[in-house]
Amino acid sequence: MPELIADLPLDDRPREKMLRHGAETLSEAELLAILLGSGTRGKNAIQLARELLRDGLVLLGCTSADAMARTHGVGSAKATRIAAAFEIARRIAACDREDGARYDDAIVGRALTSRYAHESQEHLGAVLLDSRQRVLKQCEIFVGTVARALVSSRDVVRVALEVNAVGVVLFHNHPSGDPAPSAEDLSFTKKVQQSLSLVDVDLVDHLILGAQRYCSMRGRGLL
Repeated sequence: MPELIADLPLDDRPREKMLRHGAETLSEAELLAILLGSGTRGKNAIQLARELLRDGLVLLGCTSADAMARTHGVGSAKATRIAAAFEIARRIAACDREDGARYDDAIVGRALTSRYAHESQEHLGAVLLDSRQRVLKQCEIFVGTVARALVSSRDVVRVALEVNAVGVVLFHNHPSGDPAPSAEDLSFTKKVQQSLSLVDVDLVDHLILGAQRYCSMRGRGLL
């Protein structure tokens, strides 16, 4: 691996990769490398991140900033950034447990619209919910330019069952910028709804993302 991140191809640089493809596409080492910001002599940020992760992400999250700072090339500034990120994650997790925030199409729709507004290819994904409609996971299922009819509803069922989801919110973007549902969107939504019902999972909503706004099928009375 080259000594400097700048020597890597654009799509292999953590920051650029995150901006182009989303944080969910990065490995743990790449995410940690962004927090580190830089490496040290003879070791780039990704290599340094892998050294910190030698005992796994969970144990790193339990490590104090002082202990992390003792790793050669880390230092107090990098260590406190990492410790702060873990503390933020713990506080978010605590809020989720205490507040039990439920799915809100306005919050999720705006966030997804911002993320996918400028994509030239169609992305189809799912927000997976628990029995209280709290978000368990968000994932992409398909990216491409071919007709979404080639995407099987079984793919949606599979990702739902992987996390024992009780509800699913489908989402996909319209590269045209117009979030109005097409006949194909309606047909595909009905097919997924029927497939999920066979495994006792509800299709809670289907969000169609445009350039500046989104359409909630549930909000439109189409679900």
